Amino acid sequence: MKRFFAVALGILTAIGGFVDIGDLVTNSLVGSRFGMSLAWVVVVGVLGICVFAEMSGRVAAVSGRATFDLVRERLGPKAGLLNLLASVAVTLLTMIAEIGGVALALELATSVNRYLWIPVVGAAVWLVLWRVKFAVLENVFGLAGLALLVFAVAVWKLGPDWGGLAASAGHPAVPVREDVWSYAYYGVALFGAAMTPYEVFFFSSGGIEEHWKAKDLATMRANVFIGFPLGGLLSLAIAATAATVLLPAGIEVDTLGQVSLPVVVALGKVGLAFALVGFFAATFGAACETGLSVGYSMAQYFGWQWGKFVEPLRAARFHTVVLLSCVLAIGVLLTTVDPIMVTEYSVVFSAVALPLTYLPILVVANDRTYMGRYRNGPVANVLGSIYLVLVLVASLAAIPLMVVTGAGQ
Repeated sequence: MKRFFAVALGILTAIGGFVDIGDLVTNSLVGSRFGMSLAWVVVVGVLGICVFAEMSGRVAAVSGRATFDLVRERLGPKAGLLNLLASVAVTLLTMIAEIGGVALALELATSVNRYLWIPVVGAAVWLVLWRVKFAVLENVFGLAGLALLVFAVAVWKLGPDWGGLAASAGHPAVPVREDVWSYAYYGVALFGAAMTPYEVFFFSSGGIEEHWKAKDLATMRANVFIGFPLGGLLSLAIAATAATVLLPAGIEVDTLGQVSLPVVVALGKVGLAFALVGFFAATFGAACETGLSVGYSMAQYFGWQWGKFVEPLRAARFHTVVLLSCVLAIGVLLTTVDPIMVTEYSVVFSAVALPLTYLPILVVANDRTYMGRYRNGPVANVLGSIYLVLVLVASLAAIPLMVVTGAGQ
């Protein structure tokens, strides 16, 4: 049982990183417009996040220090500050979308307007981050998010044309009614969502919270190679349900309610109940993850005491940053901004910030001073270098594609 819960950090990171409000809507939207022709992007993204999360977790386990702490020391305060600003900006944007996503899920479940839920959700996120132990946080929300497996059950129950889905995924092509620019835009968006920068910072800091040592590298890798692929499979299941039900009907997804429609068609009210539980757990878990990530990044850069493994009074500045992040998210959402729109922009800006995140991780993971005999091997360096090229291309293409396509319209 202890080993089972040891992988919960990876499950929480995967559910919160792959299947948050952005991926719930984006994967469903892509399935409803492009079928499974962009499934290859999810696969590429899963492998990429596994490569860098393993590096990040290994750095934390071997050095006993979180990645952002070492980035500042290794690259200097100026380069570290640039990474900090980019990371915090994207993570805050994502946090706003996640809190809005929780409110949307509660609105679906209760029919109470989401604007009444937003302050409640923001306060609940802060209370959880202030009072709830890290182990409880990762186990409860990570495992509850597995209710989203209902999408995989729905795919099986719908009895789709498996050959058609496989052909669409295995031989990707731009659908007749779409253009290549929109196809490329959503490809970059899916890639950015899969490799969101805060995921590796949260994973690294979570390893410190869990007191990982070099002897725990097997546990860390189990987190990576079970958790992240699981998140990728859930993303593909969401896209497959949309491709089966929504694409033939010509329904384009732009609300959270439409995401659950294929599950309702396949499994009725019971399926909807599981989907709503999954929506809530995944978005609330992601809101907690992003809130902690903002606090982690700020505290590690400035050298403050941080973490849920210390008493709040000893990490007052860390908890103050988390509180202010929640207040800011509530304030932005109460301006009536659409959480789905915020999510779409956060995913694209994540792609822009990718090189600033992953180059320092690759540098630190190769540094003999910090890593000793645990530094990167040839395979990790080859894969890391290939993905640095990919993230650079995605970063350069993201904003022009957003402008050309009108954010995918």
